[in-house]
Amino acid sequence: MEHSTLDHLLLIILGFFVAFAPRYIPLLFFSTREIPEWFNGWMKYVPISLFTALVVKGIFISKTYTFITTGNLVLIIGAIVVILIAYFTRSMAMSVIVGLITVMLLSLVI
Repeated sequence: MEHSTLDHLLLIILGFFVAFAPRYIPLLFFSTREIPEWFNGWMKYVPISLFTALVVKGIFISKTYTFITTGNLVLIIGAIVVILIAYFTRSMAMSVIVGLITVMLLSLVI
């Protein structure tokens, strides 16, 4: 089954909501109460783990769910760029946008 660009865009948008909901819904609940410190500590890692799972699966797992070690140079370079952008900006949106642009441009060149 071939995935279109629209499928990938929908996946990114849905990933945003999946990462956003666990942060926003508790804020609605705790808006009149004090948020426990353990909860704030736990929520710091939710977007990072979701983002990492999506990226690693997209680069290293094939459509038949086997591990891929070759043929994904463009995606690996894009992932490295995303890691650097995420580290320096701490912005998931900026990381995704720059990563998509990087992969698109590298796909045209390589």
